Amino acid sequence: MPKRRTLELTPEEQQLLAHYRDYDERPFVRQRCEELTQRLRQAPDEAARTEMDLPEGVLPGRWQLRTIRATIAWLQDYTLSGVWRVLRRFGLARRTGLVQHYSPDPAYAEKEAHLHACLREAARWPDEVVLVFLDEMGYYRWPEAAVDWGPSAPAMAPVADRAASKQKQWRIIGGINALTGQVDYLDGYIVGRAKVIAFYERLAGVYAGARRIYVGQDNWSIHKHPEVTAALAAWPQIEPVWLPTYAPWLNPIEKLWRWLREQVLKLHRLAGQWEVLRASVNGFLDQFEAGSEPLLRYVGLLGEGKLAQVIRSP
Repeated sequence: MPKRRTLELTPEEQQLLAHYRDYDERPFVRQRCEELTQRLRQAPDEAARTEMDLPEGVLPGRWQLRTIRATIAWLQDYTLSGVWRVLRRFGLARRTGLVQHYSPDPAYAEKEAHLHACLREAARWPDEVVLVFLDEMGYYRWPEAAVDWGPSAPAMAPVADRAASKQKQWRIIGGINALTGQVDYLDGYIVGRAKVIAFYERLAGVYAGARRIYVGQDNWSIHKHPEVTAALAAWPQIEPVWLPTYAPWLNPIEKLWRWLREQVLKLHRLAGQWEVLRASVNGFLDQFEAGSEPLLRYVGLLGEGKLAQVIRSP
């Protein structure tokens, strides 16, 4: 059976749609509006397949004006522009879909609740309790292609120039304070057991006055390696907080890495200046060494995000 799909609407579109459905003086307009909305919440079917001339058993994944017209009987005599106008009149538009958050971890609820409890504790006693979200990332000497300004086609598009250089990778382990936005990090060619232990030592020094340092992190095998676990005995105030598996939305530092890639790494012109590129990456992270409210907002720890609401809750 085709997977059920959800059509996302803005509040204004929902209000307009509800008006047509519930209050339009013409009953057939209300009926057609509701029929169209409900049909677009479902996957395209055989009529859409025939319209797109796809092989038997292959159904389109998304709706197009052509397949909407072929599926809805009362639209079949409309031009494509006419179909578009009907959709707009009913408050329906093309929207970028959202990825469904899903973690297969059977203990998801318990781990999320524990994370929330640690966040509330840090918010209640900020001078004594700290929560740091930890993660690792790697980046390369060669730039990633990305959208940039340049001459219009048919001129050549912006090029991710490799500058005839040899590919290299560099890695970072970092942590962001959930309340202040302070970022601490270490970098190197390898981020393994030794670097994770060194970063724990750094956190113990940075937050020397804290009686408890919660470290929210994923389940990478290195994080739970016996050598790392044994080393943690030297800092009893540090307590790992294990996030659910495959749940990056619960680790806000992932968004810091995204920001770094967008601002510094994508389509950079430093492939021929490896040391300058690394200094640029470090400089981006160094701007948050004393904390940052804009960073907290960007990663969802300040504002209306779920973790921000947890921090504000009693």
